[in-house]
Amino acid sequence: MSKRKIIIIEDEPDILEVLSYNLRREGFEILACTDGSQGLAMVKREKPDLVLLDLMLPGMDGVEICTAIKKNPDTHNTLIIMVTAKGEESDIVLGLGVGADDYISKPFSPKELVARVKAVLRRGVLMETQAPQETVKLGELVIDSVKYRVTYAGREIKLTATEFRILQYLASHPGRVFTREQLLNHALGDDVVVVDRNIDVHVRGIRKKLDVEPPPIETIRGVGYRMADPL
Repeated sequence: MSKRKIIIIEDEPDILEVLSYNLRREGFEILACTDGSQGLAMVKREKPDLVLLDLMLPGMDGVEICTAIKKNPDTHNTLIIMVTAKGEESDIVLGLGVGADDYISKPFSPKELVARVKAVLRRGVLMETQAPQETVKLGELVIDSVKYRVTYAGREIKLTATEFRILQYLASHPGRVFTREQLLNHALGDDVVVVDRNIDVHVRGIRKKLDVEPPPIETIRGVGYRMADPL
């Protein structure tokens, strides 16, 4: 079986060495680049399974690179983990909002890094292989689980893989309240390493993209979330 290919785009030599060493030790094929523009070209050429992408880069920043990867039909399904020294929620929202599948903030432990990478790769495989389910319809919201396509009032909504799974799960159980832990376990897997309020960030992303008032995903204070029924 061929090795899973990971491209690391990181301009700090010490961080790049840590990332490369620990992932090669886990059996991954690693390619690396320290320049944003060159890194994007490498992704288009090599078509990796996953990209570890720093936010602050020379030539082209991580947000621009992530956006370009997700907009390109040839690389749209490439998994992306943002690696950044910035832990502010606004930066997390920004990264996930342009299509990143997860993020990890510096400093991080090698164990956490490997766990995040493996978890995101598992989710990617699951999205490709899970059995088709019936289309979920709630009012004007339509979730096509075979094509991984979401529309509202005929308008297509572009979601990340994690956002899609959260919305699909909530919409499949309208009116039922789920804790953040339940949503994390379903959407990300119960063995994934997560950070506080990860689900909150994804839910805000879904709400923004749906652009519906009142928001169809309701916050139940102190508990979690539920999908309004009917929408």
